[in-house]
Amino acid sequence: MASLQSHLLYQMIRYWRRRHPIGEFGPDSYKSVRKTIESGVKQGRLPPGVYLEPTRAGDVPGEWIHAVGARADKVLLYLHGGGYVAGSPASHRALTAALSREARVRVLAIDYRLAPEHPYPAALDDAVAAYTWLLDQGYSARSIALGGDSAGGGLSAATLVRLRDGGAPLPAAAFMLSPWADLTGTGESVRTRAALDPMLGGDVAAFARYYVGPDGDPRHPLISPIHADMRGLPPILIQVGTREVLHDDAIRLAERVRAGQGRVELEVWDDMIHVFQVFPSLLPEARRAIRRIGEFLRAELA
Repeated sequence: MASLQSHLLYQMIRYWRRRHPIGEFGPDSYKSVRKTIESGVKQGRLPPGVYLEPTRAGDVPGEWIHAVGARADKVLLYLHGGGYVAGSPASHRALTAALSREARVRVLAIDYRLAPEHPYPAALDDAVAAYTWLLDQGYSARSIALGGDSAGGGLSAATLVRLRDGGAPLPAAAFMLSPWADLTGTGESVRTRAALDPMLGGDVAAFARYYVGPDGDPRHPLISPIHADMRGLPPILIQVGTREVLHDDAIRLAERVRAGQGRVELEVWDDMIHVFQVFPSLLPEARRAIRRIGEFLRAELA
């Protein structure tokens, strides 16, 4: 059963979305999403005992987040969500700080290029470049984990596939929170759970068009990794809530990994909203989920 805090947050977000609808898809719709996320960033603070250091992973801007006790020789490369059109390392600091503390690793959160100014493959190019930069800094692939939420979750899956296909050594493990793995929107939950989802609702199709671009194919396996060959990937942990339109993306992505003889752990959290893990200070479920991610990463990076 979901906590009282979760029920209250759900109602608050539903109320806010009714008063601030994104509206019909148009050339400037993404700007309202960015404005909303950026306004939330201004309210955020790093928790005590967590430190931030701006950096560049080669040509890709980003930031190091490290909690007291985090190992300097273990790294999580984190790819934020935001529909490929919004978000930044700053918007996800509460989550990356908690991940650093629970997994006891340094977190490199990158500020990959966003659509529509930079459609596919810009974000994927930046993710691969940041991973390659970590290898060039002397980190072994076995000391690196990869993770992301929503669009960043789908981007994490695409990054693994591209690294494998390019012959690069793969990270020790990966996790994906509510991964957006099918930009064609064919998952049944995109329709059946739209009214339940206060975070995304029916907005995913608009975001997809921004990222894919006018000449792209949303079925491309590096855009929609639900269509990719998942053989030979490292262990993967996937978490998803039941109150979100991307529920079926997560389920089907896990099935694809299993079909490729990979090891995947799928956790479906009852009554949880899209990427509930970004609220660790508010939701006990978020704290439990992050602890579970920390356990998974510590085991795989050992």
